[in-house]
Amino acid sequence: MAGGRRRGGLEQEVLACLGAARRPLTVAEVLAELGGDLAYTTVLTALSRLHGKGALTREPAGRGYAYALPADLGASVTARRMSRLLDSREDRAGVLARFVADLSPEDERMLADLLAEGRRADPEALP
Repeated sequence: MAGGRRRGGLEQEVLACLGAARRPLTVAEVLAELGGDLAYTTVLTALSRLHGKGALTREPAGRGYAYALPADLGASVTARRMSRLLDSREDRAGVLARFVADLSPEDERMLADLLAEGRRADPEALP
């Protein structure tokens, strides 16, 4: 399976794995979550590269490290994915309308507050 990944695919899978875990994971734990025919060293290399790029934090764990998403990275990654999804659709308004329609009342209020806050901070930024 490793040979069948698109470029950057393993790094995306590792980021998704760590995001879902919501706690630091060791190389062995990430490997177990990803499954497949990956080698330990392949996962270690991906984690080390992501750490080198600043996409992950790490803390000592036994003889190695446990890796995690930085506190603010999870929101950034999700926001970028949402933007890419919106950009890939012709009916951007329809996608946004469906997203808003599926929000809970609490999330709807939060979104309205964030939009109002954005307008106050930069009146030119939002319609």
